Amino acid sequence: MYPTSFITACTTALMALPVAAQEMMPATLAGHAVIPAFSFSAPPADAPAETWVSGKYTNGPAAIAAPQSVEINGLMLPFFGQPLQGFSGYAAQRGAENSLYALIDNGFGTKANSSDALLGFTRISPNFDEGTVAVEERIWLHDPDRLAPFRIVHDGSETRYLTGADFDLEGMQIVGDTVWIGEEFGPYLISATLEGKVTGVYPTMVDGKELRSPDHPALRATAQAGVDWKLPGSGGYEGLALTPDKKTLWGMLEKPMLDETGAPEGNYLRVLAFDPDARRWTGDSFKFALTEGAVAIGDFNFIDDTRALVIERDGGQGHVSAACAAGAAGDCFDAPALIKRVTLIDTAQIDAEGFVRRLAQIDLMDISDPDGISRMGDTSGQVEDGKFVFPFVTIESVLRDGEDHILVSNDNNLPFSAGRTLGVPDSNEVIRLYVPELLAAK
Repeated sequence: MYPTSFITACTTALMALPVAAQEMMPATLAGHAVIPAFSFSAPPADAPAETWVSGKYTNGPAAIAAPQSVEINGLMLPFFGQPLQGFSGYAAQRGAENSLYALIDNGFGTKANSSDALLGFTRISPNFDEGTVAVEERIWLHDPDRLAPFRIVHDGSETRYLTGADFDLEGMQIVGDTVWIGEEFGPYLISATLEGKVTGVYPTMVDGKELRSPDHPALRATAQAGVDWKLPGSGGYEGLALTPDKKTLWGMLEKPMLDETGAPEGNYLRVLAFDPDARRWTGDSFKFALTEGAVAIGDFNFIDDTRALVIERDGGQGHVSAACAAGAAGDCFDAPALIKRVTLIDTAQIDAEGFVRRLAQIDLMDISDPDGISRMGDTSGQVEDGKFVFPFVTIESVLRDGEDHILVSNDNNLPFSAGRTLGVPDSNEVIRLYVPELLAAK
């Protein structure tokens, strides 16, 4: 574990880093609800039989033969059933009885290990009094009309349920009776019914050309960065925001685009406009400058006509007080969480170079908890009394919740992420934060 002097030095250095102009606002924990990591459901009755056991490829390209025969991060894999994976985005549109529509990530993290993870979204109801989250409904994506422009895993089946080897779902919105989903492998926009039937798959167009990542199904091993693909891996849509008038979907890329040499074009992200009524890219865009130290965003949702919340994050997990000393390994975090922020932007204020104005931030590693609301008393490290931290590598859902509050959730990357407690797979956590100053920033 790092000594106190080292932690202080790290904190001081971070505070000195240059960032786009904005104010840091306070955040207070107002609610905390948890879905345990080991949470599963049965696949749909007409899904292929192999989907009743998931995670068979998490230990390498060869399938693990026997269920619950291999230990990864304290869990026995493969699993019986489909895991209730981490949430990768909230829709602004609420469901019945004020429930939340939450998108579930692609499975186990990559195309290679997720072919037995079914894709879909859920409708959930956090109960902050009890600290629980009710799963009201689970909707499975399927493509019976063969609209995916490539061969999918279950191509020969009648229902053609989609898997994490087909798409990587990262952001969702609902317009009328149509669900819109931003994904990373293409990157594509996917439209579907509220029952999960795919109605369209739209490639991303930038300057008249299709934007591709190295996971695009048309690419081969000889493809060149900056030429054949202009997004790094896991660099497609991470945030998909809908304007309150429901006229425009704004897709925010997770990572910077690449120039012709294959290098990042800058420390900023492109945000691209799509017309859901016309089902076409409009050509409009703006740029989002990343906080120094952030490497990606996690979600993106409007709070009014022009202002929106964006999650920014580094690639670390765990509290800095439990970080590994130089050269050490073992019972410690080798890359602790340092930059985990929610940033408010104003899309009505775009400068001459195309950058959106950043208004204010909160620090998810510095949340006040004076009333002891936290339900996770076993956070590794030395978290200050009266404080709460959200030390996850992937924090991927944010939504306004009333006049003064927001909701934030993590993607738990089952079974791999263990940012809350060393060696313990992360649960899915939903937190409610009191942030009136952030939401009032102009």
